[in-house]
Amino acid sequence: MAAVETRVGEAMNRIDRLMATILLLQSRRVITAEDIATHFEISLRTVYRDMAALSEGGVPVVAEAGVGYSLLNGYSVPPVMFTPEEANALFLGGELVEHLTDYSLQSQMRSALLKIRAVLPRSHQDQIDHLKRSTALLIGNAPESQNRHAVLTHLQQALAQRCVVEATYATGGEMPAKRRELEPLGLVYYADHWHLIAFCRLRRDYRDFRTDRILSIRVLPERFGGHREFSLIDHLQSWREAFRTTRVSVRVHRSVSRRFQRPWTGAVLEDSWDGDWLCLTFLTEECDWLTGWMLSFGTAVEILAPDSLREQVCARAQEIARHHLSPAVPTAR
Repeated sequence: MAAVETRVGEAMNRIDRLMATILLLQSRRVITAEDIATHFEISLRTVYRDMAALSEGGVPVVAEAGVGYSLLNGYSVPPVMFTPEEANALFLGGELVEHLTDYSLQSQMRSALLKIRAVLPRSHQDQIDHLKRSTALLIGNAPESQNRHAVLTHLQQALAQRCVVEATYATGGEMPAKRRELEPLGLVYYADHWHLIAFCRLRRDYRDFRTDRILSIRVLPERFGGHREFSLIDHLQSWREAFRTTRVSVRVHRSVSRRFQRPWTGAVLEDSWDGDWLCLTFLTEECDWLTGWMLSFGTAVEILAPDSLREQVCARAQEIARHHLSPAVPTAR
């Protein structure tokens, strides 16, 4: 009996995988057997058997030697029902979009989730309602200035179609804002903002643009070429390494040590524990925020090196102390 149950379970798993393979083929123009094997964590032999089974079942799979698999143009399967877990995952994704993007994407996500919700059974809808009441994201909402323009929607369109964008951009402290033509290459979220990585035709180089500083944007009909060798991941890694030139050594109390594991701390070179104190040496950027960040830990952090950072922290702390020790200026009523 157990052997029969095992065979039934394996058959059901294969049926699920065959359906998922159709959806995978439908979502790509062409896909290699190696990519399918990696996606499902199966062997190439299993991929070949699955493709043969789909063809025998009437699915018009097109196989081109040296290229990969695709579906015959015009073929598609009807929408499938979402499982409760898939519906819950989509809800959580929608919550992240609500908090971490501008209004243009928020409105589109709400519309998409409404369509998904409409095809869910009542029991799944009730679960989503309960999940919504039981979930909270303590993330700041996108600034109002970011919501005035459909920046991310335009950038997604430009990225997908490799179109040039014309943007009016205000850098920190730069007035007036400058008009730029950009060739968008990637979107990255870090330091509480979305950033566009693009080739700037004004500067003739790759640049990082905070999207909340884009005052206006227009997708041009011109499509750009080149940058085929550009890798967003490699660019970000090389960019971070290029700016990590300051070697910092600190003693960190156990109560705040986890905060030093965040990505912007930098590359950790050495670490060791001395009782309740973590001794750390890391490479990071030499910038003003490092002084303020160290001050935020109070006496839970001791700076060992460099001396320049110790002096900056001491000077800033004394400045803050003088500011608060001075008589308060009465406010007008």
